Amino acid sequence: METSSEEGEQATSKIFLPLLLSLLFLACKKTIHEMKPVKVNHVQKTIIDTIQKTTTALPKKKKKKLYLTFDDGPNKGSSKVLHIAEEEQVPISMFIIGEHVYASRYQTEVFDSIENSGLVEICNHSYTHAWQNHYEKFYSNPDSAVKDFARCADSLHLENKIVRMPGRNIWRTENTSSTDIKRSASTGDSLESAGYSVIGWDLEWTYDGKNLELKMDADSILKEIDTAYARNLTKYPDHLVFLAHDQVYADPNDSAQLHMFIRKLKQKDYELLTISKYPGASQ
Repeated sequence: METSSEEGEQATSKIFLPLLLSLLFLACKKTIHEMKPVKVNHVQKTIIDTIQKTTTALPKKKKKKLYLTFDDGPNKGSSKVLHIAEEEQVPISMFIIGEHVYASRYQTEVFDSIENSGLVEICNHSYTHAWQNHYEKFYSNPDSAVKDFARCADSLHLENKIVRMPGRNIWRTENTSSTDIKRSASTGDSLESAGYSVIGWDLEWTYDGKNLELKMDADSILKEIDTAYARNLTKYPDHLVFLAHDQVYADPNDSAQLHMFIRKLKQKDYELLTISKYPGASQ
């Protein structure tokens, strides 16, 4: 009897054990099937988010723009300015006086060199420099003043309509309107009406008018530039128009200062541009 009982239990085990294992397998498979998409989706999302956070580059900080402009050429210092610009490969804008180009063979040759340089943008500083510095008379007759600028543009075949008014820091662009000496405002308005962009300056490298020597060294004027940006002292935010005068750099000491200034300027995080790139300037 005991043998029969044992055989019965073994038979029962053979029937129920496979059934139990099948049920367990199906239950596990269902659980895994239900949970798997949730776990995988969560892991995938976490990985993607992590990759995006670590690989997304921060936006680049915009460089401050600086425009090197030189007035009154061609004269004895213009070739020095041109040589330094070409040696350092920096773009500059030169505001040319029309009658200076034809004043001597030397000045004509200097102007030809300026024209042939790929780094210089030539702009209009009038034909006579306000009738040889007679500012009050020149600006009291806006129509004659506009004709003087037109004569310069025609004689030099200028490719842009950017002007700087002699002896005046006056601005007339799409974005900026400013007048330093109010009696000259009407001439600025007339030039604007004639289609010109009138560009003044934010910072000048000043010099002694008698001996033509710079009043500040390179390091001092560089600090002035940094301060102008930091205190938002420019006409247009983060855009600084820098004024210098060619005649100063005929002196070897002052031309050395200019060279040092440009070399140190290149080490700073400023973008050097020609004046036609200034916001609101007419092409």
